[in-house]
Amino acid sequence: MKDTLKILLGAFLVSSMMACGGTGIESTTSTPQATGKSVGQSGVKDDVSNPNVVQVAVGSADHSTLVAALQAADYVDALTNVGPFTVFAPINAAFDQLPAGTLESLIRPENQRKLRDILEYHVLLGVYKKGDFVDGRKMGTADGRSIEIMVNEAGDVLINGGKILGTVEASNGIIHVIDKVLLPN
Repeated sequence: MKDTLKILLGAFLVSSMMACGGTGIESTTSTPQATGKSVGQSGVKDDVSNPNVVQVAVGSADHSTLVAALQAADYVDALTNVGPFTVFAPINAAFDQLPAGTLESLIRPENQRKLRDILEYHVLLGVYKKGDFVDGRKMGTADGRSIEIMVNEAGDVLINGGKILGTVEASNGIIHVIDKVLLPN
């Protein structure tokens, strides 16, 4: 009986491995593969979950300049992490309002840190909905500086004078679309 059980168990294991496409023999040799630049959280492909703040921006035609700036500043991985973040996302037209040559200068490799500081100035740690903003309040940004909140008589929320045009929730925070690039003093 013991021998019959061993034979049946062995046959079951072999047939299970064969059904899964295996032969039961594993190869331990490997061939080196060319690898590109190491990627962080932004390299994770997930088309099922709710998009994070970067994925939302990538999907918006009005934020292509912001996405290019995030890439130039090497800030994509930071904003694809868990967060939570509140991101003030300037539309393309806001970047067009910068003095001529400003954006071209900022995306140069030698200005990467300066560009990243500006982008971090657009980020709050934590999730702040539009109703959480109080007139006259100053809030600390990811770069260690502060932005000032203003609420006008019409109820519009302004961040350093830039108007919140809309809000989009993301898996790792919230995005407030604004009409101005926020520049630290």
